Amino acid sequence: MNIGQYTFEEFKQKAKEFHGYPAPGLLIGGYMVEAAKARLPEGTLFEAMVESGKCLPDAVQLLTLCSTGNNWMKVKLLGRYAVSLYDKFTGKGFRVAVDLEKLAKWPEIRAWFLKEKPKAEQDTEQLFKEIEEAGDTICSIRPVVIAKRYLGHGHMTTIDVCPVCGEAYPGSDGSICRGCQGEAPYESIEGAVCSDDAPALRVVPVEQAVGKQVVHDMTGIEPGESKGPITKAGDILGIGDVCRLQRIGKFNVYDGEALPGDEWVHENDAVKAFAKRMAGPGVTYDPDPEEGKINFFAEYPGMLSIDLDALSRFNLSPDVMLATRHDGSLMPEGKGIAGTRAIPLYISRDRFSRALTALGEGPVLSVLPLKPAKVGILVTGTEVFQGLIEDKFIPIVSSKVIQLGCTVHRTDIVPDERAAITKAAKAMLDSGCDLIVTTAGMSVDPDDVTRAALEDAGLHADHYGVPMLPGTMTLVGKLRNAAIIGVPACALFYKTTAFDVVLPRVLAGQELRRKDLARLGEGGFCMNCKTCSFPKCPFGK
Repeated sequence: MNIGQYTFEEFKQKAKEFHGYPAPGLLIGGYMVEAAKARLPEGTLFEAMVESGKCLPDAVQLLTLCSTGNNWMKVKLLGRYAVSLYDKFTGKGFRVAVDLEKLAKWPEIRAWFLKEKPKAEQDTEQLFKEIEEAGDTICSIRPVVIAKRYLGHGHMTTIDVCPVCGEAYPGSDGSICRGCQGEAPYESIEGAVCSDDAPALRVVPVEQAVGKQVVHDMTGIEPGESKGPITKAGDILGIGDVCRLQRIGKFNVYDGEALPGDEWVHENDAVKAFAKRMAGPGVTYDPDPEEGKINFFAEYPGMLSIDLDALSRFNLSPDVMLATRHDGSLMPEGKGIAGTRAIPLYISRDRFSRALTALGEGPVLSVLPLKPAKVGILVTGTEVFQGLIEDKFIPIVSSKVIQLGCTVHRTDIVPDERAAITKAAKAMLDSGCDLIVTTAGMSVDPDDVTRAALEDAGLHADHYGVPMLPGTMTLVGKLRNAAIIGVPACALFYKTTAFDVVLPRVLAGQELRRKDLARLGEGGFCMNCKTCSFPKCPFGK
């Protein structure tokens, strides 16, 4: 079977010249690329999305104009042997993947693809023969629409000079190049300078430092009574300070007239730069560091939102730290939420720049006000609708939403009937509810049709299942412009469930992604204490 305009043997030779040898994956990839091309309307300007970095990208580059160099081919390393060709403007196209079920007829391809045989035991000639005979019949081919974020091309707006290595790089990568952010693959480069050691500061007896500038805050502690600076950075040391410092064990100080050069950043200058990048809406702080650190406070009541990826990147950077309260915590006005500092007295400018870059464009910390939603509570259950069981859900959910400043706008009880649930949900939307809480009907029982009924009502951007116990079968999503939370029946028995953790995030307007919900797994196991102290406990944190 030909591969586009080439015979199988011609393509084998092209693969050998381009790839170094005629790899089986590249030969199969040729059939995959041609299968996708054949299904695109003639004249389509297309791009490629490849899900494996092995062989398949070379097939795309051999048979199309798409390459990583012109950015018409994007390699998304998902570990799946699949390629999509799609209209570069609409994202509509076709995805071709190796189908394991179809490999049953081709034992040598299957053994190679699943690595069931060591390479030395493979029958290469038979493998090539099967690949030529099978062509694209071993593939599944399905229409796809590529996500909008992958359409179009980013444009390089500025070129900066990296302050660490002195080389040019895209300014959009941050305040230093990505190589100096720690992504360089080299252990060493000839001529590179390492500036990780601490600067050599001159030390003098405290009595000889009278009249000189204090280099850093010097802290005095009275156990159980007080802790604070005896002298602060920038103060001029007086005679009266000598006795106070000696009393707390400070007999030597740094000479304030022999400070390091510009390649070093003082802890106070560093932490001020960090704080400016970290603080977002609803976060306030004193710009004057104390003891080399800056603490952050809630400017108004709300929910603490943390860029956890940036927090992790920053704390992976040497010589710096940021400690916070738990993401998603409810904060009263004025409450402390975090603190940051540069750990040594002086941090190298290299490490300072890397730490700033790790923070990204910021902010890392925000306090999001809770929106006082109009809540609709939709109870599902035939047994409740028929009065066989008294409803307990409406009072439970009402108390939780009212406590967070919401109003209960509408309530309804409907049987476990798909059409009835759909109709009730739409009625709540029409009445002006901007948050709908459904109860029960979320498990795997055949009578549980709540989720399907919500899909009929227009459920979208939804995630079903939260890694928390109790409350695993919680649902979050959207109905039109309203938020929706599906609460499983366990909320009748347990005082605290995943609903209590998700509710503030929804009211704060967070767009909950699967990644956000996955992080709730750590701390998501309730200990079922006899006396519940939530939220002052580890659950959901």
